[in-house]
Amino acid sequence: MEIALLIFGLILFVGLIIVHELGHAIAAKRNGVEVEEFGIGFPPRAFAKKLKNGVLFSINWLPIGGFVKLKGEHDAASGDGTYGGATLWAKTKILLAGVAINWLVAVFIFTILALVGLPKVFPNQFTIPSDTVVVSSDVKVAVLDDSPAAKAGLQSGDIIKSVAGQTVTSEAQLTDLTKASAGQTVPIVYERKGQINETEATLNAEKTDQGYLGVAPTTQTAQRSTWSAPIVGVGVTVQFTYETIKGLFDVVKSLFKADFATAGASVAGPVGIFGILKDSSESGIVPVLFLIGVISLTLAVMNALPIPALDGGRLFVTLVFKALNKPLTKEREEAFQAGGFIFLMVLIVVVTVVDVRRFF
Repeated sequence: MEIALLIFGLILFVGLIIVHELGHAIAAKRNGVEVEEFGIGFPPRAFAKKLKNGVLFSINWLPIGGFVKLKGEHDAASGDGTYGGATLWAKTKILLAGVAINWLVAVFIFTILALVGLPKVFPNQFTIPSDTVVVSSDVKVAVLDDSPAAKAGLQSGDIIKSVAGQTVTSEAQLTDLTKASAGQTVPIVYERKGQINETEATLNAEKTDQGYLGVAPTTQTAQRSTWSAPIVGVGVTVQFTYETIKGLFDVVKSLFKADFATAGASVAGPVGIFGILKDSSESGIVPVLFLIGVISLTLAVMNALPIPALDGGRLFVTLVFKALNKPLTKEREEAFQAGGFIFLMVLIVVVTVVDVRRFF
């Protein structure tokens, strides 16, 4: 089951990039720009077929996303059906269509989750109080070294279901129950990777820096809505968008302060995403879908930024040259995009190294 969920999550992750490119293709067609090729994956090409609408559809051997090739892709191009010959407004819509698609995918996923149980990750997470029901409240723990919990075989990531026969649904309740049984050996029921297990722990007689059990608990709550689910989907996406932008500014601030450890801990590359997907797949389909929703939103935000080689950067360069009333030649555009691409590749390599050190 875990492997199936992991594969499912990886397929959805690749699908986020494909629908992003599909957004560009749809916007281009609607604005009179000819789409020459729409590809799933990256070359070398494995399969290709000319569709009835004239678009060459291809499946390629490197399954890491997709691409769309427009006629006259450079701003300096001219002629009917070319990207370069389109109006500034048309180019803006084409470039931002992928961003819009990823943002709407996040709204859709969060709406579906709101109907079944949306994880609560912020204390003030958006919801409609009159139409909100808490469907689950789990206490996940991080186990401290050389503690009663560690000696009892508990591991970080376990969910405490009960202590001394009493159901645990909050951090405060866990603290009260362990305090009431201080110094005693008590049965503890916990969940690990979907399996219910039981052990016994001899609690500390006095409260220490570790507390009585020796864990750092976190309450994980899921909330369900009915008629307000679409509203919650939009509201949560807006809230997460703000938090994502805020987080990006914090990363940039850390880099300027040369605080590379903090910056590195705040980002994840391909290896990191795989690791997070793997961990999520061990907890069920809801965490996987929630993570895919967050990634889709992050792709939207990142691609909207004025970074060369990304959609927002390409639009930014176009607008700057338009404001300066200077032609954006093919050579200039390629230089900007190449510089941005190199920067992104270096960043991915650095983040991947950080991810590898973090996991291994």
